[in-house]
Amino acid sequence: MQNIEIRIDTFKGSHYDYGVHQGLSLKNTPYFKNRNYEWRKRRPKFDLNFNETKAIYKTFAPYIWEELLGLQDSLKISNQEMLLNLAHYRTNPRPSGCSVYVDDIHFIRNYDYHPNTYDAQIDFFNPTDGGFTSVGPVSRVTGRMDGINEHGLSMGYNFMNRKEPQDGFVCFIIGRFLLELCKDVTDAKHLLKSLPHRGGFTYIIKDAAGNHTIAETSGRSVQFREQNICTNHYINLVDENRRFLNESQERFDILDKIKNPTKEELLQAFTHKKTGLFVDNYRSWAGTIHTVYYNSNNLSMDIRVGAGEFEHLSLLDFLKGYNIQKKIASIIDTDLKFINVDWA
Repeated sequence: MQNIEIRIDTFKGSHYDYGVHQGLSLKNTPYFKNRNYEWRKRRPKFDLNFNETKAIYKTFAPYIWEELLGLQDSLKISNQEMLLNLAHYRTNPRPSGCSVYVDDIHFIRNYDYHPNTYDAQIDFFNPTDGGFTSVGPVSRVTGRMDGINEHGLSMGYNFMNRKEPQDGFVCFIIGRFLLELCKDVTDAKHLLKSLPHRGGFTYIIKDAAGNHTIAETSGRSVQFREQNICTNHYINLVDENRRFLNESQERFDILDKIKNPTKEELLQAFTHKKTGLFVDNYRSWAGTIHTVYYNSNNLSMDIRVGAGEFEHLSLLDFLKGYNIQKKIASIIDTDLKFINVDWA
């Protein structure tokens, strides 16, 4: 049981001044502290769009928009905080996700996620105590998002679902296992069937002989399909799919139209916004952070970070003992930081 007191307030003035008035009152309460705590406990399952919210307010209630601006100014809060706690207009999430095309010659993918989770590091690693030499973007220090090894085996993975996770390995360390332990698709299939899987991911693997497979995995099942394209839904393990698959299906349909492409055609399809595969929804955990093309013939990778230029990296040069000294500078259309940057 607790006592509740209802405060009565009176104000006369413009909407903007009313907003300022309310903001000054809120400063003396733990309201925003408590709200922020609630949002930390449960991540919003919706998007916030400043320009869209402003436009809808200007159409239906332009004066209340001025009130919101008064609140924002007096509280000195960001657009995001104002939209989240005060504007009450929410948009459906527009997530994208990783897209992969593979055939007997090509392996190309877009890695889409949130910058705050991105290590922003590529490692060439030559183990001397067992395992194959490989290169690939690092994930969570020890894992790999994708990569190629000394035998020409290329690997990438796509998120599928979070349904009923089991005891097992997660995607980035499984990617590392594939690169260090497998020479070809046969090895990869055997490994993926043997490993315990934590969650729902699909692994796309291609070897130097041109063999390729798409392994649909969950904590309950592993199945393989011999197709060329993969987005973020299962084709075989349909009972494991998430409920909302429209966006993933749209990208799948885009990929399905690609027939007998050249490398240049693939690079264009995966990096031009008009195609529909490259997106910048970084705040929705779905922006394209890198695009990478792996070449099994010369053991190389061409990687483009964000909207920058492609950079060529050679595992073959590394194996020959050449010194690999390079940093990749690029641009990403977001103020979100990579995890290796001091956010404060």
